[in-house]
Amino acid sequence: LLTSSSLISTKMRLKEDLNPMLLLLFHLMVWIYTAITFLPSYLLSWVSRSQENFYGSEEDRAKRPKACSVLGCSEGPYRAVSATKRLLSSLHPGVDTLDKMFEYAAMRFPQRDCLGTREVVTEEDERQSNGKVFKKVVLGEYRWLSYKEALTAATQLGSGLASLGQRPKTNIAIFCETRAEWLIAAQACFAYNFPLVTLYSTLGGPAIAHGLNEAQVTHIITSRELLETRLKAILAEVPRLQHIIVVDNTPTTWPGFPRGISIYNMATVQKLGARPDKATFEHKQPLSSDIAVIMYTSGSTGIPKGVMISHSNIIASITGMAERIPNLSEEDTYIGYLPLAHVLELCAELVCISHGCRIGYSSPQTLADQSTKIKKGSRGDTTVLKPTLMAAVPEIMDRIYKNVMTKVEEMNSFQRTLFILAYNYKLEQLSKGYSTPLCDRFVFRKVRSLLGGRTRVLLSGGAPLSAATQRFMNVCLCCPVGQGYGLTETCGAGTICEHWDYSTGRVGGPLVCCEIKLKDWVEGGYRSTDRPHPRGEILVGGPNVTMGYYNCEAKKQEDFFVDENGQRWFYTGDIGEIHEDGCLKIIDRKKDLVKLQAGEYVSLGKVEAALKNCPLVDNICVYANSDETYVIGFVVPNQKQLLALAGQYGIRGSWEELCNSEAMEELVLKVITEAALTAQLERFEIPRKIRLSPDPWTPETGLVTDAFKLKRKELKTHYKDDIERMYGGK
Repeated sequence: LLTSSSLISTKMRLKEDLNPMLLLLFHLMVWIYTAITFLPSYLLSWVSRSQENFYGSEEDRAKRPKACSVLGCSEGPYRAVSATKRLLSSLHPGVDTLDKMFEYAAMRFPQRDCLGTREVVTEEDERQSNGKVFKKVVLGEYRWLSYKEALTAATQLGSGLASLGQRPKTNIAIFCETRAEWLIAAQACFAYNFPLVTLYSTLGGPAIAHGLNEAQVTHIITSRELLETRLKAILAEVPRLQHIIVVDNTPTTWPGFPRGISIYNMATVQKLGARPDKATFEHKQPLSSDIAVIMYTSGSTGIPKGVMISHSNIIASITGMAERIPNLSEEDTYIGYLPLAHVLELCAELVCISHGCRIGYSSPQTLADQSTKIKKGSRGDTTVLKPTLMAAVPEIMDRIYKNVMTKVEEMNSFQRTLFILAYNYKLEQLSKGYSTPLCDRFVFRKVRSLLGGRTRVLLSGGAPLSAATQRFMNVCLCCPVGQGYGLTETCGAGTICEHWDYSTGRVGGPLVCCEIKLKDWVEGGYRSTDRPHPRGEILVGGPNVTMGYYNCEAKKQEDFFVDENGQRWFYTGDIGEIHEDGCLKIIDRKKDLVKLQAGEYVSLGKVEAALKNCPLVDNICVYANSDETYVIGFVVPNQKQLLALAGQYGIRGSWEELCNSEAMEELVLKVITEAALTAQLERFEIPRKIRLSPDPWTPETGLVTDAFKLKRKELKTHYKDDIERMYGGK
């Protein structure tokens, strides 16, 4: 079987049982192709050589410095080589607020497609063999609003909200799934200077009530489903709330809601704002220093905090991001499916808007042909939209990686050998800066088609992406997969890999809008004087660093500071190291570091990242108690792999029974231990006991955030009894 522990070790194992004829045939095909294409490529090289002399080859560019310390000190600050003199803060002169940015785009691209939504053809309940019922849909084509139409819709909605009593610099909330109406509502609020309070659609009742009450919200924009399933139950706990605007068109009447609450359809509010007597309504445009968004974090470490983000913060952030996306233009298509309440998705979509791209909306349940809500035989969103740009969190890319590798395991010997040969060949060619059109067309075309077949840039953010997954995506999706690093507090901006940099495990150099410093963390053993690479806590400074936490006491604001030049900085709590070319690698996190009883430090995130590459592991949370001498873990096993392992050892039972079986725990622990040793983890870092979870961790369970980051506090509470058991009942 081909395991996913290491594709390099796969290459080594392959030589043991490889049919020499297959190897010869493969290399013969490559040789013939090279010979046939030599003359055309040589002639074309005359055209590209002048460019290459100017820019350098892909291999040369990959080796060039991306950033440098502007003071020559090992702690920094480090800036992108193109921004050593001055950090950039805007894309276009005079376009310093988000309403101006949208108006600028609508003026340049009035008739181009802007926001697209797929129509629902049919919706039906489908009963599974286990008795569970899943809702399945058949979706039609995308219906598009042009830039001019989207601007008109936003302007009318803003005017309508003002008619309903919403005032400038008074907070308004949006609690809605990712869809075109979300962005229209956001642009309406930006234009009329209504600070937009964003809440994740998966938040529980107490967290929703906390955000709405803290921000003193009177108006909220939501969807019909979220109103009925989440918001309705907590209305009594939010006494200030008076107006609810529902983005869906039906129904138009809303019986059964408390008195004093007025509910409107979005279309009704837009009609109100479009009336001639409202068209003359004067609204004061925001200043660049005004709050655009109060973004409540997903709460991975406790109660969500509202991060105040100004118009200038977002403009600076998207300026930095846009510079790292090659040839970004109105010809690009972006697929939006991550939560717009997350800074990564919001900034990614605003980058696209600023360059006239079109944005087609999707969801994780309808993304691909095989997605959970797509009826078998019908098409997922990527197949129809064929996006060129995409952002993803590692959880989704890990899922694609494991699904493809499972299919590789199921191939016959010839197909599997061909796939691995092509994979290793392309990996070698990429390292030299060469393309592999033959492999791309005949071997990787099916994998590439999973995302529509036209993806040219894939950006990963939100959490660390494993080297194995990143390498796999670079090879099989035939497009660069760049990691990025940023936080809500830095408006999502920090670093992004350049598209020709095929190294793994790094997050690139600083963006042109910000700079990075390293601060010694003596307790953890990280110093900027460390060799071969300076290490320390990452500090991010620049015009993208946000205004602080909303309505929080001074203690919680200590992570922000202003230097002697008036520039804002943020202490990230992440530990990084700077490589010779100025690229950053995240190596630890202060809050994830636990000291065991014997004095060894265990980085929980590092252990989890290493073990998530094990095919048996869909998700894992590592836990360590400072009073104990060993590490334990909670594992969501891969169903197919676990059932195969159980069958191999003759263990029978239902899924729940297998996950609760001590025998299965021991077998899985043995596999995990082998994977940990392969990943070169220390003995004290390897979990000594584990608990298998029959239920996946989703944002709906409250055990992970919308970006699929672990909520350690909630997981600790959820597995309290298991922790006591695994630590001997102490």
